[in-house]
Amino acid sequence: MKNKTQFFIFLAVMIFVFIGCQSEAEPSVLRVATTTSTVDSGLMDVILPNFEEKYNAEVELIAVGTGQALALGEAGDVDIVLVHARKLEDAFVEAGHGINRQDVMYNDFVILGPADDPAGIAGMESAAAALSMIAETETPFVSRGDNSGTHNRELGLWEAAGIEPQGEWYQSVGQGMGASLSIANEQPAYILADRGTFLKRNAEGLDLIILVEGDGLLANKYGVIAVNPELHEGVNIEMANQFIEWLTAVETQDAIEAYTLEGEQLFYRNANQ
Repeated sequence: MKNKTQFFIFLAVMIFVFIGCQSEAEPSVLRVATTTSTVDSGLMDVILPNFEEKYNAEVELIAVGTGQALALGEAGDVDIVLVHARKLEDAFVEAGHGINRQDVMYNDFVILGPADDPAGIAGMESAAAALSMIAETETPFVSRGDNSGTHNRELGLWEAAGIEPQGEWYQSVGQGMGASLSIANEQPAYILADRGTFLKRNAEGLDLIILVEGDGLLANKYGVIAVNPELHEGVNIEMANQFIEWLTAVETQDAIEAYTLEGEQLFYRNANQ
């Protein structure tokens, strides 16, 4: 009788353990292609744990330039993209690859250069005029050259200046923001960078300084877009939409604004709440 009682107790315990294990569902994977600036600035490390805990999710981040991020979306290799080049974003949606685009946040671009400023652009109010001075003096300039949002903004500034940059002074390196900053820092050379990545790298040690800022053409707005599941099988659209809802919610927008580095705010809310 004693053995039979022990057996039923053991069986009940095993059933309880089994049910408990079953109730702990495996986290759903969300594949996110995002710009290097959101990762290099440290923002994603701060805000993503909240999403993963709230939705029992595992976020796989792919940090690339905007062009590459959208290409991954077009191939159906990710569920969502977080990027910053509005013309490319609109084309992505119009082609049917993306749905549910929402504004998220903004910061700005800055023109960096060596402290001795050989092109004499410090304090200029026009970014296009500053680039004209760099081209006129043929002072070294490093371009990301990777079809990223930063690279596209740089090309727009050259267009505004009426200049097609070419020559040994203009170096298109085909690298991300962090690597491009390292190359510019070593020379030294001028470079266009997003403020967030600059502040993160500057805290780690950087000789380049901000020389031009505040021009309206340097505004840097980010948008999030779900990949269209009707064109791409395997897209986790349910979690993609949850991510968009979470990213644009007041709580997350507050967290984005609260993120600082060296006492300076890196991003500002831009979601339509």
